[in-house]
Amino acid sequence: MALPGTLGELRGSEYRMRSVREEMRDNLVDALRHGRPLFPGLIGYQDSVIPEIENAILANQDIVFLGERGQAKSRLIRALTELLDERMPVIRGSEVHDHPYAPISRQARQLVEELGERTPLDWIERPARFGEKLATPDTSIADLIGEVDPIKVAEGRYLSDELTIHYGLLPRLNRGIFAINELPDLAERIQVGLLNIMEERDVQIRGFKVRLPLDVVVVATANPDDYTNRGRIITPLKDRFGAQIRTHYPRSVEAEMEIIEQEREEFQGLGTQLHVPLYMRELVAEISQLARRTNQINQRAGVSVRLSIANFESLCANSLRRAIALQEPEAVPRLSDLGALASSSLGKLELETWEEGEDTAVLQKLLRSATSNVFRRHFSVQEFGPLLARFEQGLTVEVGENQPAAAYQQVAQGLPETKRILSDLDEPDRPAPVAAALELVLEGLHLAKRLNKSVLDQGTTLYGS
Repeated sequence: MALPGTLGELRGSEYRMRSVREEMRDNLVDALRHGRPLFPGLIGYQDSVIPEIENAILANQDIVFLGERGQAKSRLIRALTELLDERMPVIRGSEVHDHPYAPISRQARQLVEELGERTPLDWIERPARFGEKLATPDTSIADLIGEVDPIKVAEGRYLSDELTIHYGLLPRLNRGIFAINELPDLAERIQVGLLNIMEERDVQIRGFKVRLPLDVVVVATANPDDYTNRGRIITPLKDRFGAQIRTHYPRSVEAEMEIIEQEREEFQGLGTQLHVPLYMRELVAEISQLARRTNQINQRAGVSVRLSIANFESLCANSLRRAIALQEPEAVPRLSDLGALASSSLGKLELETWEEGEDTAVLQKLLRSATSNVFRRHFSVQEFGPLLARFEQGLTVEVGENQPAAAYQQVAQGLPETKRILSDLDEPDRPAPVAAALELVLEGLHLAKRLNKSVLDQGTTLYGS
């Protein structure tokens, strides 16, 4: 069915005028009534953040999301666009998405006066109704609100003429969603300008007062430490946001694993099959979960979920590099690949105090603790009595990131426990999965102080006490 192309056709259709807040609220109510899923891809927020967002939309409130880095705040904001109508009518040529029934710009008002019911319309889609700005100290009123256009002045217009104004980002998002990231980083005078346009609906540009009754939902993000620090944000602006919603990191290893699986690199087209055991995904998630509880790491800065994703990708990349170099058909990440996590971790962990080498020591402690936790979730030391006895009788095993999987397979063939280990881990009996499983068990027994380990340049050897 063709969409109305003129103001007269629009009046004769079923289209009714609504504010953007009413539009979002109506679409939310419809989704809730029909059980349609909201905010797909946002994991771990179903019982905490999302109900608060729904309340804010039902209450027609502007929202500020408070959270440390890597808590999907930007994704939350972008997901709000799904509550907008698929298309929205505007007066053709309008810079501020003028509503056909109530234009706010002088240009659009003049066009309606001249053409009346013949005023042409355009229909814009959701992406054009959303915009975001990263707040920086050099952000200006011209960026957000607008500035006098010198070219229009040179063409003969007066400075007092509203048509000389080049509108900024916020007016151009009229009847949409405007997002500003890291709100406290805005200079105080810009915060005042933002408050004025949100509350009073007018602003002065170069001394020219413009009445802009904008219909816009404002959503902001901020770090809790900055937002609650007096002096970083003016109190009247803070008071203007109706809802303050606290985001959080994944509260369980399972949620973190789900996010990793959703966001990770696929590693396709490399000619080598990649298989990642579930316990290795669990290990990567456990590292981040432990980091968020470690006193040596600055928890005000946060430990981003990007740490988990980057660590997982580094782990996979190292296993693929080994498999390609050794011409093995299958790449399976194993514990000896954890050394590759230094490059993806150290830049994302902010320590409370820093001395040379301390960041590496903290990371190594996290890796050992995570490995021990994962091992104990799947096994108990007591069940490996016969295996430990073999080590007491002189058995030694060499492990290392460059050790071929066939070498582990050869060792495993002499161990009756191998089938049970693979069964407990739900892993196939192939050389690469066997190598990874064997490393987990041996390192778990070492961390439980039941095996000794000797680390040399040419590799690592595990042996009995």
